[in-house]
Amino acid sequence: MNGVTDPGRQAESYYHLHLVSDSTGETLISVGRAAAAQYSVKPIEHIYPLVRTHRQLDKAIQAIEEFPGIVLYTLTDPELRNRLKIYCQNNGVPVLSVLAPVVRLFQAYLGGVPEPRVGGQHQLDGEYFRRIDAMNFTVMHDDGQHTDGLEAADVVLLGISRSSKTPTSIYLANRGIKTANIPLVPNIPIPPGLPHLKRPLVVGLVASAERVVEIRRNRLLGLNATSSSQDSYVDRDAVAEEIAFSRRLCARHGWPVIDVTRRSIEETAAAIIGLLQEHRRKSSEATGA
Repeated sequence: MNGVTDPGRQAESYYHLHLVSDSTGETLISVGRAAAAQYSVKPIEHIYPLVRTHRQLDKAIQAIEEFPGIVLYTLTDPELRNRLKIYCQNNGVPVLSVLAPVVRLFQAYLGGVPEPRVGGQHQLDGEYFRRIDAMNFTVMHDDGQHTDGLEAADVVLLGISRSSKTPTSIYLANRGIKTANIPLVPNIPIPPGLPHLKRPLVVGLVASAERVVEIRRNRLLGLNATSSSQDSYVDRDAVAEEIAFSRRLCARHGWPVIDVTRRSIEETAAAIIGLLQEHRRKSSEATGA
């Protein structure tokens, strides 16, 4: 067996991680990857979404039998849940319902008996349609498009090329936050209405010159662009001046700046959400709402 067999010894290069869900599996994937990230040995993921029948569960159990490892699950059907749990226990396979401890905590606090609902977090409710609306807005206002509609945004991101504006915008939109992003280029004026926005939070994104140059070079390689006309695009001094220009612009208008050099998209988005909450609190106090 090539996987890790001794919990106290990580001599092998990988192990198998089975994620069994009766919904999309997003919760399991997030929890499993967050836990796996604490260890240097990497898992081979086996994901089984929409497991709602015994036949579908058969396929998951067959794979677990072939590739033993860790099993995480979210199954609301008691028959399926118990069958998977008993199989794993009888075969010495570590297994855990990732929601059970959390649900028990809620039950202890709220009392009563929970009403299990498959994919309950994905209901077509107001929150769902708010995310869809935010995603549509964000796509329409990507990379400086439709700047006349910026007042309707929740967040406006500014930054030079390759400063993670678009992926951060999409992540925020998936959280229901309408996000526009605008590229900053020295000697190119920003949209005239940008300094006068009242509702949105405007945030500048910057990164180290080395990081930006690295990303830009990789992008040019992917595009097979080798023309000398691109030299300034990946010249460190030119990039450093672009970053300095971004910082000066944001300082002039009092816009917060986030350095994304060592941040993941999720970490950058979390920082922006924190700034947005503070921005909304101050706006509410200013209007007396």
